[in-house]
Amino acid sequence: MTGLGLTLVRGAVTSPFKRAGRPGATLPAGRGTLPPGRVAPGPLAAYSRVCGFAESGPLPLTYPHVLGFPAAMRLMTARAFPLPVLGLVHTWIEITGHRALHPTDELGLTVYADGLAPHRRGTEVTMVTEARLSGELVWESRSGYLSRHATGPEPAAAPPTPRAAPPEPPAVAEWRLPADLGRRYGAASGDRNPIHLHPLTARLFGFPRPIAHGMWTVARCLAEQSGSGTGAGAPGRIRSVRADFKAPVPLPSTLTYAAGGTAFQVRSGGRVHLTGTLTREG
Repeated sequence: MTGLGLTLVRGAVTSPFKRAGRPGATLPAGRGTLPPGRVAPGPLAAYSRVCGFAESGPLPLTYPHVLGFPAAMRLMTARAFPLPVLGLVHTWIEITGHRALHPTDELGLTVYADGLAPHRRGTEVTMVTEARLSGELVWESRSGYLSRHATGPEPAAAPPTPRAAPPEPPAVAEWRLPADLGRRYGAASGDRNPIHLHPLTARLFGFPRPIAHGMWTVARCLAEQSGSGTGAGAPGRIRSVRADFKAPVPLPSTLTYAAGGTAFQVRSGGRVHLTGTLTREG
């Protein structure tokens, strides 16, 4: 069994003994690190294929997140981490690539937890991943992960000021997601959260069917934006992206990818699954 596999087993063993939302919960101060090293070509090629990126050229903007995932899992499955790792739901991500990265770059990675916050459906933790090249910060991401649990009643809030909803971006492409997409992406990325793998394991965490990985959905959007997917793409390197996961994507399913200007969206019928914005160089 691989080191990551053992980490996931540890998470499965320790998760039932952790109670999310307990008063006074704190995050451990430790950091996970991976020493500088080149990207393994086989896993990168598998990742590029399942996400729709070209299999040559610069690293996909999302790939350092995948490289840092084992270190993040070690932190999140540690005894001192306050949330059960099984069933965590990725809720949002922000990524900034300060320069183009390549498979031959020897990236050093650091991962740490940056805060716990109450959420209307439980407790959310922010995880940070940083990539450095010869000591220089060249890439960073911040992600929210939700541990769902019962919460107290929400305080009454003043009614929001009515304002016009922004126009939806136009449809660009249609994606047909197969039932085994979660298993294929999990094999390429190492993220084998059971909510993504099989109907039975998904039902254990309240999902009637397995759901697509949020990071696959973001990566697939960026592949379209870069011209690697079925869309035409746009000029200029994508420098940063913010994506919010609005609703799970059940597997299998058919999705519409929409984009206009700096905004993009993934939807099916009248349901929006993901919204995002990006910036480009130049």
